[in-house]
Amino acid sequence: MKFETERLILRPWVEEDAESLFEYAKDPQVGPMAGWPVHTGVENSREVIRGVLSEKDTFAVCLKEDNRAIGSIGLMKPNATAVAIGENELEVGYWIGVPFWGRGIIPEAVRCLQKYAFEQLGCERMWCAHYEGNAKSKRCMEKCGFHYHHTEKDKPCPLMGDVRTEHFMTLSKSEWEAL
Repeated sequence: MKFETERLILRPWVEEDAESLFEYAKDPQVGPMAGWPVHTGVENSREVIRGVLSEKDTFAVCLKEDNRAIGSIGLMKPNATAVAIGENELEVGYWIGVPFWGRGIIPEAVRCLQKYAFEQLGCERMWCAHYEGNAKSKRCMEKCGFHYHHTEKDKPCPLMGDVRTEHFMTLSKSEWEAL
């Protein structure tokens, strides 16, 4: 499955994206803030593509001009998410390389997946979360209509081996339709 927006292509990850993934995922400003470690090499990025990024409804975020992966976005079902969500609910997660921050790219991608989730997947509520201090992710959520739901303190972040405070935001289908 592939989606196109005004500026973007959201498409499945392929192993040939490993070099581009590494280019952005090696930056310590990206992964650790999202809860995953800095990538250590192209082969490490290839392994992440084979594993985590090969999940259904996980997409490379690419600019239309070159179809090169510059970030990732995905939908997670109740059994694959860190928050207790209902059967007809999904969590959206995302990241983008530092050179593309502040250009509205991820909000554009999130809006595309909101439409897909609410109109095609029968989703009744979407969730997203950000760790304490990740103001850019919080701002993206607000731009896409999400509102604060709750905070969980002292939450283990297994991939980073630490404990964090995580803020959860939500958006119902009816709220999305009213946007």
